[in-house]
Amino acid sequence: MPTLTKLYTMQEAAQHNTKEDCWVVIDGKVYDVSTYLDEHPGGDDVLLATTGKDATDEFEDAGHSKTAKELMENFCIGELEEMPSPAIPELEIVSKNRTKDISQKLVNLTKQYWVVPVAVVGMSVVTGFLYLRRK
Repeated sequence: MPTLTKLYTMQEAAQHNTKEDCWVVIDGKVYDVSTYLDEHPGGDDVLLATTGKDATDEFEDAGHSKTAKELMENFCIGELEEMPSPAIPELEIVSKNRTKDISQKLVNLTKQYWVVPVAVVGMSVVTGFLYLRRK
């Protein structure tokens, strides 16, 4: 039979981020470590830095012992409420208006920068005439 525990959202857990009231989330469980801050071997700042987010990676990276993991159970106050994932991932829908916008931007750019190629061609023609005139 499953154990009934209180469910918390990450937003609720994030509100408890002071020395007097400190909650951390590790492996989907919420721990109230307020009374353990002074005893934590890594210092209270390590625990306070992990509030408001999933601290599982930080906990695992620190290489906690089996004893430390057993001690955590004393501070467990509930579980993190899982947000349901959408059945269909969100897709970007491109409308016909957007493709018209892109083509319109391209037309505007070509109108704006037509002077550069015309100037290069014009200077080439003038240089060609001057070269032929000297001969």
